[in-house]
Amino acid sequence: MVFSVVAVTQIGLLLLVGLLGVRMYSLSRRELAGPQGVISSSRSDCALVPGKRPRKQTKDKRPLALDRAELSSKLHILAGLQERDCQLKGLNLTEAPQAVRTYATAWLYGASCSLCPKVVRHSDGLAGMVAGIASRKTGMRQSEAIQTISTLTSSSILLACYRAGLEGAEFWEENHHVPEPSSLYEAVTSNAFI
Repeated sequence: MVFSVVAVTQIGLLLLVGLLGVRMYSLSRRELAGPQGVISSSRSDCALVPGKRPRKQTKDKRPLALDRAELSSKLHILAGLQERDCQLKGLNLTEAPQAVRTYATAWLYGASCSLCPKVVRHSDGLAGMVAGIASRKTGMRQSEAIQTISTLTSSSILLACYRAGLEGAEFWEENHHVPEPSSLYEAVTSNAFI
């Protein structure tokens, strides 16, 4: 009786090891296959160097999706720098009137559109991320920030702040500072009576 249980267990384990081998082989073949299912020319390279995987050939190196972590960190840094600039010049965004916080949200949305790939600009995910950051930096409720972003084109002042954010973030990404005409402080104070 015990001998038959051991024999059945061993046969079952051998079948599982065989199934594992077949599955690993099929996965490795699928990984080596190119976009049309043809084995790529780098197969021999993978056999010679353990752990090396074939590179996928892409024409466009830009990401097609929103890299939330990278964009969020860039926006936090830029928003923090601009918030500090405003404070040094006597403008506290959390205590500012509602209109100033709305303009700051439009500026931040413009900056985020400049820092992200074009295919994800004006997406709901981007608007939600900007609303969260604007809420933390200006004290504005997220629902109000999303409302500001969705009605951006209804006001020429909001569009001017949005454009200043676009230009400021584009310059900041290349030169690590925001020029005065495109800064958050300048965009807000030139469009609001403070």
